[in-house]
Amino acid sequence: MKQATKTKLRPRQQQPRPGLQSKMQPKPKVEKESKKLKLSKKVAVITGGDSGIGQAVAVAFAQEGADIAIVYLNEHSDAKETQKLVEKTGARCLLLSGDVGEEKFCKSVIKSVVDSYGRIDILVNNAAEQHPQESIEKITEKQLEKTFRTNIFSFFFMAKASMKYLEKSKGVIINTTSVTAYRGSEKLIDYSATKGAIVAFTRSLALSLVEKGIRVNAVAPGPIWTPLIPSTFPPEKVETFGSDVPMKRAGEPVEVASCFVFLASNDSSYMTGQVLHPNGGEIVNT
Repeated sequence: MKQATKTKLRPRQQQPRPGLQSKMQPKPKVEKESKKLKLSKKVAVITGGDSGIGQAVAVAFAQEGADIAIVYLNEHSDAKETQKLVEKTGARCLLLSGDVGEEKFCKSVIKSVVDSYGRIDILVNNAAEQHPQESIEKITEKQLEKTFRTNIFSFFFMAKASMKYLEKSKGVIINTTSVTAYRGSEKLIDYSATKGAIVAFTRSLALSLVEKGIRVNAVAPGPIWTPLIPSTFPPEKVETFGSDVPMKRAGEPVEVASCFVFLASNDSSYMTGQVLHPNGGEIVNT
């Protein structure tokens, strides 16, 4: 069998231990170009950007110099508040309302963003829904399809629609998964299944796009205080939400947003196919 030839990446060289960096050719890069704003002149599209993690990410990106496009279902008052917070930083904020579970709408989103801003550099697939059920017998076909359409179909649709623009800008895709992808959740079976799919999607898409210069990573939050919590859990569950992690509290969206800034910026230039875990100290099998 013919042995594969390894690509030569640098001149052949050797030194006595422990080695001197000053004699290496080329020398290791230990400094990055210093920029005041990490995302200056970038354009970011964020699904589920009206509230919670999406809203915090929108504001954090805007603070780093990016213009924002928010995609949301019908939470108009929250979306306008996000727009207000983004525009307060001096950035622009486009609001786009519709169902990301429908591919036609996702295509229209990308067209609207490009028509308005001329480019797309960052895609954040963050939209999600959950419907707690006591058992799998309670999960209807309608619920199953709706959860998958919002939580994973939309990720495919948005990535497909934005591909040629991300390729042109050597952009990034960041997917929001969940700690439930790693440890499961007895009452969120369909939701957890979509979050597991997002991990596999992230890793596979990263491998597929690496030669095009597009990086694909994900964030897997633990219990975070967002509108999903009081809208889907009973009052007694809401009261103690997040108390079962080592830090004994739920996280705030702003505590997750920094992970997205890192993955969107050149700070993470040597990362693709990876998942960050802001989850209050819970150890998961990554």
